[in-house]
Amino acid sequence: MSRKQFNLARTALINFIDDHINEETADVQAKPFNNTLRWHIGHVLVVDEKMLFRFPKKSDHIPENYADLFGPGTKPSDWTEEAPSLDELKKFLLDQQERLNNFDDLFWKTNVTFKVPFGSVETFGDLLIMLGHHETEHLGKMKAMLQVVNAEV
Repeated sequence: MSRKQFNLARTALINFIDDHINEETADVQAKPFNNTLRWHIGHVLVVDEKMLFRFPKKSDHIPENYADLFGPGTKPSDWTEEAPSLDELKKFLLDQQERLNNFDDLFWKTNVTFKVPFGSVETFGDLLIMLGHHETEHLGKMKAMLQVVNAEV
């Protein structure tokens, strides 16, 4: 997946947020799901930041507490603090996209020096493929969740 393809996935996520989610629906937890739409948005942000920018140890572009809110294995029912607004999450997603697009072609050919838990990832280009897949997978889940949430509300 090229940056162009990743940008397509990220733009689809941003457009979905803009067109279909509001502060009320963002936190509805439909019965079949253990997370909310807001959690999925924050989760995509945190995983990409962790994998590409080594959050939280080497990146301070997003608040450190986001790891506790949106990291793998977390869920809104365990939150002890208020979650960020959709506008804040969207701002961080757009900023992250811009930072990602500032990497040069050499970066994407560079070998990853850490273990990636999904698939065969050797270079940062391979990692971008995995992250783009992860992002679109969560977008698909969000679309299904929204159908259930809208049916319940």
